[in-house]
Amino acid sequence: MNLHPMPGVPRATTRRIGLLGGSFNPAHAGHRHISLEALKRLGLDEVWWLVSPQNPLKSGDGMEPLPTRVARARQVARHPRIRVGAPELVLGTRYTLDTVRALKRVYRDAKFVWLMGADILPQLVDWAGWRNLFEAIPIAAFARPGWGHAALSSTAPRTFGRFRLGAHEARRLATCEPPAWCFIPSRLDEHSATAIRAGRPRRTRSKGKTIPAQTRTLPDRSKVSDALLELVRQSLDDNKAEDIVVIDLKGKSAFADYMVIASGRSTRQVVAIAENLADKLKQSGHGYVPVEGKQTGDWVLVDAGDVIVHVFHPEARAFYGLEKMWALEDEAAAKPVKKAAVRKTAVKKAAAKPAARRKRAS
Repeated sequence: MNLHPMPGVPRATTRRIGLLGGSFNPAHAGHRHISLEALKRLGLDEVWWLVSPQNPLKSGDGMEPLPTRVARARQVARHPRIRVGAPELVLGTRYTLDTVRALKRVYRDAKFVWLMGADILPQLVDWAGWRNLFEAIPIAAFARPGWGHAALSSTAPRTFGRFRLGAHEARRLATCEPPAWCFIPSRLDEHSATAIRAGRPRRTRSKGKTIPAQTRTLPDRSKVSDALLELVRQSLDDNKAEDIVVIDLKGKSAFADYMVIASGRSTRQVVAIAENLADKLKQSGHGYVPVEGKQTGDWVLVDAGDVIVHVFHPEARAFYGLEKMWALEDEAAAKPVKKAAVRKTAVKKAAAKPAARRKRAS
């Protein structure tokens, strides 16, 4: 099996690893908080954020493309012991139970723990094979605002109540034979992806006289974003950026029209390319442009609005593989069509079998 679900991790690893799965739409400080608590309270070596291509229990409405969510998650995580990836694309799994089993097959010597907020405990009964999940991997649930006794009295925790470890035993959870689980009454964090999405600005209906439809046509911004893209490319060329790739996001994402990926030969050059780009955009009338990641210099993000620019050190670019992530998502989007065709064929064959039996019987 030549699978590499998490880049940079040898298949013979013996690390104690926490798995935090979800849509990460978007990733936020709450995810990071749980991860840091898990590293400390459970004595883990690493935490992996498993960004799901599509949560089976959630609608795809308002879901940002997978590469966008992975990129943001990596910006939010920013910790040497937190890895972010989308292994389900490589493993071909969709449900948590299948993903956990597949990871255990690939990394046979690793000690995995499933991480979640306590607010997920009441929802577990809706997960496919939730009882088998308890039997497949130790589980740690971290306190969430408003979810204490209510979460612990829900069906899943009560069903496996006799396998619960006390919080003082949390450090041995990773080495326990499942079923084993633990509730961690850690410091609470208020961040919520649902609340963040709800807080995004929405168009509101204007009060007073209704404006005729013909006067409400929005201007075509394609020329504006194309001009901005040209400005970005010119700046990258002037600063000797290498391997420039432009990804057209129109129709794929609402957060930008283009994503630009480029490399610098050193961390110093990566930072210089990003700073010079931000300065050039400001001088051209685009105002303040946020720049993230200058402290480390291996990956710097420049948010120019309609154009998002990622400037990488070559090693970091190869590791994170944003271009590959977009290609994998396109492949994943095509897979359900093929599966549907296979199911349709199977149904036809199944329907034909009884008739064949009747013919033989007669």
